[in-house]
Amino acid sequence: MGMMPILTMALGALVVLGMIAFAFAGPSPKKAVERRMTGLKDRHADTASGAVEAQMRRAIANRQTKMDGYANRLLPNPALIRKRLSQTGKTWTMGQYMIASAAIVVVVAGLLMIKGAPFLLALLVGVVVGGGLPHMVVNFYIKRRIMQFNAKFPDAIELLVRGLRSGLPVTETMSVVAQEVPGPVGVEFRTVVDKMKIGRAMEAALQETADRLGTPEFQFFCITLAIQRETGGNLAETLSNLADVLRKRGQMKLKIRAMSSESKASAYIIGALPFIVFGMIWMINGSYMQNFFVDQRLMVAGGGGLIWMGIGAFIMAKMIDFEI
Repeated sequence: MGMMPILTMALGALVVLGMIAFAFAGPSPKKAVERRMTGLKDRHADTASGAVEAQMRRAIANRQTKMDGYANRLLPNPALIRKRLSQTGKTWTMGQYMIASAAIVVVVAGLLMIKGAPFLLALLVGVVVGGGLPHMVVNFYIKRRIMQFNAKFPDAIELLVRGLRSGLPVTETMSVVAQEVPGPVGVEFRTVVDKMKIGRAMEAALQETADRLGTPEFQFFCITLAIQRETGGNLAETLSNLADVLRKRGQMKLKIRAMSSESKASAYIIGALPFIVFGMIWMINGSYMQNFFVDQRLMVAGGGGLIWMGIGAFIMAKMIDFEI
């Protein structure tokens, strides 16, 4: 029963902090001016591309909920978070991301306080986990989607080559790829085809997809098409060579991963041992380990150990990070 007032105070403090942040994150005059200028440009847009961009911005604004608007004002760097969410291929929104982060903070902090952890420590751990866990989940889905895209992308280029050699134009072959290739490759090419159908230039549509994906493979494809449009030449032969290069890049990445897997496994085990031992001793004798959060000497020693471990992990990560 003694923990209920503490939990109530913790929840109340979180609510008050959220209300203060929301109060001070009111409408920005600079953003309001930018919105008015954008609306003015949209109304007087004479070109087809300007009208298309205005239509797309209005569609995106209409899809946003009230919670998404709160997330845009409360979360740091909302444009980057929105881009990362779109890279996952999921239908997650900014509002859902913020709600998930806040729920993790409250749950983790509450569980630690029930176990007897100090309020500030529980709140700090909750904020770290609430901010880091959703980021890690989003990063996992981004990497998995990029791996799936890179695995099928050479096959899509080969399909483009066969379509070009049979006499079809580039736009028609892209439509075939969007229909025939499964997974993220078909989805991204379908997005490019849809943009071209509403008047978007092919180079601009491809570059927007390349910026969203962030993969060198698709950037090579965009550069190849742009150079061929300017200089001419046999596009089918150029794309065939590009597909061969991309397959060799994939093989080289797999070789690097196989050669560095033993070192990575050793690093994971060695890096996890201190935290595993700390958690086990905490479960056996919690009062003994709580001195790390009370005694200043132990706090300095623990902080120094974490710093040195972070430096070692950074060096090992750089040693196995190769540019291909």
